[in-house]
Amino acid sequence: MDTTSLWNSPEGGYLIPAIIVVFALLLYVGANSLFGKIIAVVRSSVRDVSIPLELIALPFRLLVSLVGLAILVRYVPVSPDIKDLLHHTLLIIAITGVSWFMMRLLMVLEQFILQYYAAKVREVEAARKIATHVNLARKILNVFFVLFAVSGVLMTFDTVRQVGLSILASAGIAGVMLGFAAQKSLTTLISGIQIAITQPISIDDEVVVENEKGKIEEITLTYVVVQLWDQRRMIVPITWFIDRPFQNWSRTSPELLGTVFLYIDYTIPPESLRQELGRIVAATPLWDKRLAKMQVTNATDNSVEIRALVSAANSAALWDLRCLVREELIAFLRLNYPSSLPKVMMEPTPVSGTGVQNKISV
Repeated sequence: MDTTSLWNSPEGGYLIPAIIVVFALLLYVGANSLFGKIIAVVRSSVRDVSIPLELIALPFRLLVSLVGLAILVRYVPVSPDIKDLLHHTLLIIAITGVSWFMMRLLMVLEQFILQYYAAKVREVEAARKIATHVNLARKILNVFFVLFAVSGVLMTFDTVRQVGLSILASAGIAGVMLGFAAQKSLTTLISGIQIAITQPISIDDEVVVENEKGKIEEITLTYVVVQLWDQRRMIVPITWFIDRPFQNWSRTSPELLGTVFLYIDYTIPPESLRQELGRIVAATPLWDKRLAKMQVTNATDNSVEIRALVSAANSAALWDLRCLVREELIAFLRLNYPSSLPKVMMEPTPVSGTGVQNKISV
């Protein structure tokens, strides 16, 4: 039996898929071996940075297998309709595979850049800005690759291509309606690009949004994830950081100033409290040694307002330092000036008539 009659025989109907499957498996194994050699060469040339090349392993093997299958299909003696169907299927898989490979390749490049700059850049703020730029750039490019894959697959079908050309030819009212419908989405996308360029926020920035303090955990093209102090996550639209004011506690530096207020008696000398504040901050590593000051900021008919101003390296250390200073100063007052602590006193005052009225003072 010659080759043509074999392909046309009933046995050939089972033989063709079997040969394709076996050939695909051989290509996959060969691609796996080739990929392993490429990884070894790349990692031997770049030893200081750990590159996660395993992320592109599957799409690389898929593309190599598709190239071999495309060559095999050209020489398979089947009917033209089946051959066209096989070519069309391989083309759709190839378009999807190329987009998948490029998206995974961007992830590898992102990790490489982040590790490279983490080793070269000593300033934390500069490293965070680079991380934000690279992360948003990858996500923007991912959107274009997805659009490329979807449009490429649709353009492989003649009917869809004709519909698309007719829509483009008669754009007019349909384009205007589409523009209005996509206005909010386009605004959100542009806001995400603007955030990536202007950098009002970066990953790990400490912000206050809607009176909630947290840390920027993730920035996408449409929303921002803020990890709050109690480990909740607040999902904020990206446009919020363009249209509304918010507090960024670590935009240029994480160092902060904090206050502790005390309301004490007139008889307590502020200088003794000032010396005690210096002793407290000098004994704790929470203080960054930049500023420790105490001032009388107000006086009422019942008490004096004392403000202690201290500094710390970041917001977490500042919170702990403020609590420590408040606790230690109260203990100092209770030990050295117990009679001058705030208290409620009732003083009888004469009232015209038959009785007295109690006057409450603090």
